[in-house]
Amino acid sequence: MADIFNEIDEDLRRDRLNKLWQRYRVWIIGAAIAIVVATAAGVAWRDHQRAQDEKEGLRFSEAAALTKTDAAKAIAALDGIAADSLPGYAQLARIRAAALKAQGTDKAGGVAGLKTIAGDSAVDEPYRSLAAILAAQYGIDDEKPEDIIARLQPLTTPPNAWRFSALELTALAQLKAGDKPAALKTYKQLADDLEAPQTMRQRADEIIAALSH
Repeated sequence: MADIFNEIDEDLRRDRLNKLWQRYRVWIIGAAIAIVVATAAGVAWRDHQRAQDEKEGLRFSEAAALTKTDAAKAIAALDGIAADSLPGYAQLARIRAAALKAQGTDKAGGVAGLKTIAGDSAVDEPYRSLAAILAAQYGIDDEKPEDIIARLQPLTTPPNAWRFSALELTALAQLKAGDKPAALKTYKQLADDLEAPQTMRQRADEIIAALSH
């Protein structure tokens, strides 16, 4: 009889973890687009202030606008920028094109592209880390959680600019793997870090509360 109750309890815990996974992964994966767009917009705007960069700023802006209406044309435009534009624009365009592929019908190709960028020593930081974060976000549904965790581990400590996103994704992968204690520990680390964005800290607190019941 005790074994039966243990099995029921285990099933309930697994169901609760699955529900949390389904709920919170959408928030985090959805943030990928915002991260890229915000980063790209910031770099594009700063560079656009320089007269010599006006042309490239316009090219990037036009390609970014296409992402809302025609992904295929946007990818082609971004690939063109990646091939011959100024370094900052070229690297962002390369990341954005791969992210668009991952969002669309070529998810595997897009994730592979992001992984390639993350491992390319010719790409500047924090772009390599950003690519690694996006590769984890788009690949988390299909890859083994332990692989995601291993790739993110180097990004989870200061001074990496993306460490908070890396921690959140690490906790999500731990949750997917069913490792509740590890996930709680990582979420607590994120919730207690006063340097983390307030929205992330609040989300971590909410998940901690949900996992603690």
